[in-house]
Amino acid sequence: MTLSMKDEILKRFLFANGEPLSGQYLAEQLGISRTAIWKHLQTLQEEGYTFDTIKKKGYILTAKPDKVDPARITSFLATKRFGQSIHYLEECTSTQTIAHELARQGAVDGTIVIAETQTAGKGRMARPWESTEGKGIWMTVIIKPDVLPHQAPQFTLVAAVAIVNAMKSLYTNFTPYIKWPNDILIKGRKCTGILTEMIAEMDRVQALLIGIGINVNQQLAEFPEELQTIATSVSIEEGLSIDRAQLVAAILNNLERYSDQYIHEGFAPIKTLWEEASGTIGKQIKATTLREVIEGKAIGITDSGVLEIKLANGEIKNVYSADIEIK
Repeated sequence: MTLSMKDEILKRFLFANGEPLSGQYLAEQLGISRTAIWKHLQTLQEEGYTFDTIKKKGYILTAKPDKVDPARITSFLATKRFGQSIHYLEECTSTQTIAHELARQGAVDGTIVIAETQTAGKGRMARPWESTEGKGIWMTVIIKPDVLPHQAPQFTLVAAVAIVNAMKSLYTNFTPYIKWPNDILIKGRKCTGILTEMIAEMDRVQALLIGIGINVNQQLAEFPEELQTIATSVSIEEGLSIDRAQLVAAILNNLERYSDQYIHEGFAPIKTLWEEASGTIGKQIKATTLREVIEGKAIGITDSGVLEIKLANGEIKNVYSADIEIK
């Protein structure tokens, strides 16, 4: 990927793992002057990075702010496409809105838009999403799979599997689970929402915009009062401060892998992984759709990702979109 010169310098310090790097070495590596290196280091220090100078050896990165900037994310990435183009913003209205514009302008597959805070973050059904500055992951991934429009909703389930398994690979003190179709919960409280939107023609998808909002480092008192009984964060459940950039990269690594698996093998392997991580299947639920309220037992999802609910009389209803309450 193409990083800015400042981010290229930062990335080298991140990979150096506390070893000193000299201005001369950096200048030769990057083809710029030592003065330019010094100016970029000054900018990084203004952004909260701290460097110590070791005589005759160079600079050591001694402290870094908790940012989700491109250099931090790419230092953990192991992808070919996803996250190779990163649009990073300190603040925006909504990453989803910016991703719409970029997708229409021809953004490449796997481009991400990520912000430290959103002033108008949104969830499903245009609901507002609380985007605390510097505490969560607020991002949209633009993907361009060769699929038909009716397959687009399945990518919400692909994303849910990617996020749950990223969390399981990094953290040991909790088990996240999926609440159909687009929430991830821990101990009954919501920590993640997924919003999938589509740009399409009649017979082909031009781009899918997968919006991901994760409460990462908030503590309970930082949530609005009305959310304190229903929301949680990764930090609360793991019991320590979380490196947000590492979690972003783990999600992108998984999302690329599972998206490719879906394209090559179909929905069946994703469905299996989704059902393993589901907190909905087997539970008595109430599903509120635009037209009706359905109560019964969630027995599974179909091969197209539609929720199946068995009613008290034995009838099975298929639910395509609903708000789910687990009884």
